[in-house]
Amino acid sequence: MLAVQSRMARAAVGWGVRELAKAAGVSVDTVSRLEKGETLLPRTVEAIQIALETAGVEFIEENGGGPGVRLRKGSAKG
Repeated sequence: MLAVQSRMARAAVGWGVRELAKAAGVSVDTVSRLEKGETLLPRTVEAIQIALETAGVEFIEENGGGPGVRLRKGSAKG
């Protein structure tokens, strides 16, 4: 998961940094560090990614169009 994917994923589910930190069991500073592009322990990144996936986010790998995110079917907000 890249920093930009974390920001996009939070926007997709309508979460702020605090909500993501709580869901992932990490500090707000940790989420901020990830989203600034700092290197975190792999298990920390995994915890954040799992929290976002549990909220309905799917991560899209680089495939010529760039990495991204989308909401799983049935997870759409609004």
